[in-house]
Amino acid sequence: MRSTAKRSNCPISRTLDLFGDRWTLLILRDIAFKGYNFYNEFLGSDEKIATNILADRLKMLEEKKIIVSRTVESKKYNRLKKRKEYKLTASGIGMVPVIMEMLVWGHGFDPSTMVVPEFFERYKTDRDGLLKEVMESLEHDLHKNFC
Repeated sequence: MRSTAKRSNCPISRTLDLFGDRWTLLILRDIAFKGYNFYNEFLGSDEKIATNILADRLKMLEEKKIIVSRTVESKKYNRLKKRKEYKLTASGIGMVPVIMEMLVWGHGFDPSTMVVPEFFERYKTDRDGLLKEVMESLEHDLHKNFC
C-alpha cells in the first residue's frame, strides 16, 4: 500500500501525505460529486484507474477513516451478489469544500475541462447553498450526481 508516513508537522505536508497522489482525490470526487459508491463505478471514471491502484487507495482511505465500507446485497443476473459500498466519513466529508474549490479552480484555469454548466453557474451565484446541498446529500446518503 502507498505510504502515508508523516513527513513533517506542516498541515499542508500532512494533507499531501494522504491525498498527494494522482488518484486519491479523484476517488473522493467520484463519491462526493458523482454519487459513486461501488468499485465498478470508480473503475468507470474517465481517468481509467487500474484495479490494483483502486483497491490500494480504497484500502488506505478506509484505514485512515476517510471512507467506510459496508457489504450490501444486490440482485444481478437473477442471483444475489454481495458488493462493498463506499461512503465518506465525517472526515472525508470535511474534504468536500476543498475538492469543490479545486474543481472550480481547475475549470477556471482550463475552461475546456468538463463541468456541468449548471454546477458552475450555481457555484458563481450560490456557492454556500451548493456546498450545503452537496454536504447534506452525503450526510443523508442521497448519492446525488452534481457534475
